[in-house]
Amino acid sequence: MPSHSHGREAADASAGPAPAQEAANHDGPRVIAPPPVIYLGGLAVGFGLQAKLPGTAVPAAVRWPLGCGLLAAGGLLARSFFRAFAAAQTPVSPYRAPTRLVTTGPYRVTRNPGYLGMALVYAGIALTAEALWALIPLAVVVVVIDRGVIAREERYLTHAFGDEYLCYQRQVRRWI
Repeated sequence: MPSHSHGREAADASAGPAPAQEAANHDGPRVIAPPPVIYLGGLAVGFGLQAKLPGTAVPAAVRWPLGCGLLAAGGLLARSFFRAFAAAQTPVSPYRAPTRLVTTGPYRVTRNPGYLGMALVYAGIALTAEALWALIPLAVVVVVIDRGVIAREERYLTHAFGDEYLCYQRQVRRWI
């Protein structure tokens, strides 16, 4: 959910309110679907594969530490994403126009901590459930998020924040 990539995920809380005038005339990045729905859809397809294909086993010594580590890391990223948006007082929803470009907190490291966090949680769920087949749709989900959500958000943010966003984009990677 991410620089806003959740596009808008990128707002500098220290830069006062800066709703871009041009963005005000645009109704948002027009993402293809709510990102959590995309991740949940992929996970559902993955569990469907798991039910139809031969079972997969993961030793508990690997499954629990790695799976729980992924869940924790993803959850922390998601929490930091929400906190950064709250501190900047800008909407989290990709369907609402951002008021500020968030570049603090997790946005110093990745332009998309929300989406990265959801991918880690997805992988953690699949691993702890011993549903390794569920990891196959994750690759498709990441491509859909990258092209159908992030790319659209980035176009919107470039339009809304211009050089400020382009500079941020050059300094911080899209994913990690």
